[in-house]
Amino acid sequence: MSQDKILAVKEDYFGRVIFNNPEKHNAVSHAMWIALAKTMKAFDADDDVRVIVLEGSGDRAFVSGADISKFESERANAERIKEYGIAVNQGYESVQHALKPTIAKIRGYCYGGGMGIAICCDLRICSDDSTFCVPASKLGVGYGHENTKVLLDLVGPSFAKEIFYTGRRFDAAEALVMRLVNRVVPPGELDGYVQSYIETMTSNAPLSLRATNLIVNELLKEESARDMSLCNRLIDDCSHSEDIQEGRRAFMEKRKPMFAGR
Repeated sequence: MSQDKILAVKEDYFGRVIFNNPEKHNAVSHAMWIALAKTMKAFDADDDVRVIVLEGSGDRAFVSGADISKFESERANAERIKEYGIAVNQGYESVQHALKPTIAKIRGYCYGGGMGIAICCDLRICSDDSTFCVPASKLGVGYGHENTKVLLDLVGPSFAKEIFYTGRRFDAAEALVMRLVNRVVPPGELDGYVQSYIETMTSNAPLSLRATNLIVNELLKEESARDMSLCNRLIDDCSHSEDIQEGRRAFMEKRKPMFAGR
């Protein structure tokens, strides 16, 4: 496992996706994008996993962007560039459209594709020494409209344009103001803070988490593209579940509910 660049670790009711390329600040290669999509799909299919956390190996970076050292081989011609783009989009989509709630646990550099991954997560919790950047304008790159839309929905048009226009690094305090992150904590508290969030979320009803996740995603779409029948089915799943009965019993008995996800 030590040689793998994407690690999948299952702990209790959550899964950890670890970008494991610390010597290059967890920069992502073509193979890592493919592995990310496969890992996310595997966790999505695992009924024991209720929350998925994405994080970087080491203390210096979440993900610093693309692995530039592999550009000559991975983007040698138009065909290879297209293949690379497909892998990137599949990686983003596997996170953005995950059935399970996702948390980006950010420490250090969160640049380029790393920020693209982070904004596809449902929640972003970072250490106060983290920095954020999309350097597309400094590289002459046209940023894809799919991920641009994700950023736009998150921070609004003015901040989205500022991020792209300047290509500069934003610190954690600025990221919080822009709503790029949910919470900022001291570096030494990040692990414990995220773990507490995980425990809170995994103690709640899995079907309720799933319903909220997918319904919010539907509501982010254009009205004509929303699948309201899916939203109604998700609510019905909760209404007819064993968990809703367990929640009621636990409330009346003044005890912690034991949800089974069915």
